[in-house]
Amino acid sequence: MLRTTRLAEGPVEYRLDIRADPVIVVFHGGHLRAGIAVGEDVFAAAGYSVLAPSRPGYGRTPLSTGTTVTGFADVVGDLCAHLGITRVAAVVGISGGGPTAATFAARHAGLVDRLVLISAVGWLPYPDPVTRLGARIGFNGVTGRVTWGLVHALARFAPSMCLRMMMGALSTRPVGEVLAGLDSDARAGLLTLFRRMRSGRGFVNDLRPTPDVTALVDQPTLVIATRTDGGVPFAQSRSLASSIRAAELIESHADSHMVWLGADWPVVGERIVAFLKGTS
Repeated sequence: MLRTTRLAEGPVEYRLDIRADPVIVVFHGGHLRAGIAVGEDVFAAAGYSVLAPSRPGYGRTPLSTGTTVTGFADVVGDLCAHLGITRVAAVVGISGGGPTAATFAARHAGLVDRLVLISAVGWLPYPDPVTRLGARIGFNGVTGRVTWGLVHALARFAPSMCLRMMMGALSTRPVGEVLAGLDSDARAGLLTLFRRMRSGRGFVNDLRPTPDVTALVDQPTLVIATRTDGGVPFAQSRSLASSIRAAELIESHADSHMVWLGADWPVVGERIVAFLKGTS
């Protein structure tokens, strides 16, 4: 259920799907918020409860609530205390949520058992200067509404064009090959996702530099990525895996940034669950 609570640091929007103890905390990436449960299927299927907060600038979490990655990591620590969560089986960082997840693990080691990073942004320079400038122009608090309005319209009235445009930006492979690998359910799911995505003020905030905490992460860590990711270069995940002491890198053979759409996701998912249970 989607809720908003007010902590000492300010309002926080979150979704808590209660299944069983323990809890998985999921930090989603850019253009997403707590109400969109993308990439969480493996945790739900394994019976874990999921706590997904909207990061600053997304949904109903304002930028003023923990503006920095470090600040928001501590806000979510307070949110866990507020909700009576005393153990987090793993914190998961997907895409742009990677730095917040790693920082949460580093700063709340007594709470967090493990760290999972999926297609995650790390601390190599990212994005390139041209892409960074384009993001600031196209996805700020004003222009983002126009940009996403166009995407939403394409998703409704020209779905094939929308899929080609969006998936072309999320893969290094020819977009025709990427789309050929998607069944009708995956295509429909993507179009629904693209119709719901927003940037708010969060995406430009995500571009701000943040302190590298990889040397401070002591938890067992699983890093999952594909070399054909067109959204976050594979080098980011390779760097995370080499910088975090107890990290293992799993290379997915998915065609795009959204590795959970890959044909090998069931196998990767089994490895994630084994890792969470400490049997891998």
